[in-house]
Amino acid sequence: MIYNSIIETIGNTPMVRLNKVTKGIPGTILAKVEYFNPGNSTKDRMAIKMVEDAEKAGLLKPGGTIIEGTSGNTGMGLALAAVAKGYRCIFTMADKQSQEKINILKAVGAEVVVCPTNVAPDDPRSYYSVARKLNKEIPNSIYPNQYDNPSNAAAHYETTGPEIWKQTEGKITHYVATVGTGGSMCGTAKYLKEQNPNLVTVGIDTYGSVFKKYKETGIFDENEIYPYLTEGFGEDILPKNVNFDVIDQFIKVTDKDGAIAARRLSREEGLFVGWSSGSALHGALEYARENMKKDDVMVILLPDHGTRYLAKVYNDQWMKDHGFTEARSFRSARDIIMARNGKDSLITVNKSSKVSEAIVVMNKQGIDQIPVTENGQFVGSVNASSLLEKIIQDPQLQSKQVGDAMDKPMLFVAPDSTLDVLSSLLNRDNKAVLVRDAQENVHIITQHDVLQAVAG
Repeated sequence: MIYNSIIETIGNTPMVRLNKVTKGIPGTILAKVEYFNPGNSTKDRMAIKMVEDAEKAGLLKPGGTIIEGTSGNTGMGLALAAVAKGYRCIFTMADKQSQEKINILKAVGAEVVVCPTNVAPDDPRSYYSVARKLNKEIPNSIYPNQYDNPSNAAAHYETTGPEIWKQTEGKITHYVATVGTGGSMCGTAKYLKEQNPNLVTVGIDTYGSVFKKYKETGIFDENEIYPYLTEGFGEDILPKNVNFDVIDQFIKVTDKDGAIAARRLSREEGLFVGWSSGSALHGALEYARENMKKDDVMVILLPDHGTRYLAKVYNDQWMKDHGFTEARSFRSARDIIMARNGKDSLITVNKSSKVSEAIVVMNKQGIDQIPVTENGQFVGSVNASSLLEKIIQDPQLQSKQVGDAMDKPMLFVAPDSTLDVLSSLLNRDNKAVLVRDAQENVHIITQHDVLQAVAG
């Protein structure tokens, strides 16, 4: 068969039985291998759908520009559509994304703007905000906005869901996928549940993302948000494409477990997949060990290809440096907390307290930074050096409320964050970080704590 352009090859990806990594688990576990799409990821499906829907609506005209915020894979899909249809592409990306992803986008003619990761979504520097700004400034441009564009989920409802149903002959009982923008999970799940209302869907989330707690409690907890390394899923926002009604439950997977599982898929199954694919596998196996029966059929969607992660997950030295392999034992935030033997009750100051009271607490406790709370939430921080500068400029500040003098809140980090990750986050702007343990207790880790751990 001869195709008229590369975009006609999108979809109809293979289903592959997993054999070795599933040993000892009852039932059948299959992988929907999405790197067989021409852009090597599942994002090709919704990229072409968003472009063609924009064309039909008259929003994208000949010679136009496609502007999107992406973790890389959506950009690749949009870039292929742009090449085939004659559009210009500009993509904004967070600086945690791999260099391979940036290079690949440039290779297919896209322009890439790299933005900081650790800023709020509404910060003008975030890759969301920069994309919107460029869209307003550049005539004849569109901002597809994969997070809220209904074409995203619709693409998977129309293609991925029917393919899986047909490939399993309607025998699928469980569907597992990572959740980021929500399209590949929710569009597919909606279709599959319409065919079989008893089908179970499991969303894979990451530590540092808001999805799992929001699903379970209905609360958008900003304390759940902190930096993580895994790419391509998990969010600090609630995209409109995430339909929680079609996701039965979430499982969170650590950066380390996802990376190790990706390497297992490559070495044991011959599936050279990306980091989020490893996370999907790890979460799926965790669920399957406790819940699968011998007649069940689980399908795991593997989103992308391993070439995106050659400098990270498939780089032995990078894995060692992040404490992700057994070759080198790196200590973590959890180790620092455990070494205190419970003698680390967190000291906080209320936002409405006087600045002079905060100074008294710091002097009495021999500490130089304190988290600021309001109604049980962490809303800011004060540290000695910053406070001193402000008081020199305004001596009356001591009699004002802490809220008038506080700095931004301390970052929350995962308990498994290794020392090198902690040290990279602790700098002039971030004097300390916070960690929430399994019992919901909050602990503080300072530069001094990390130095002690390194020396120890």
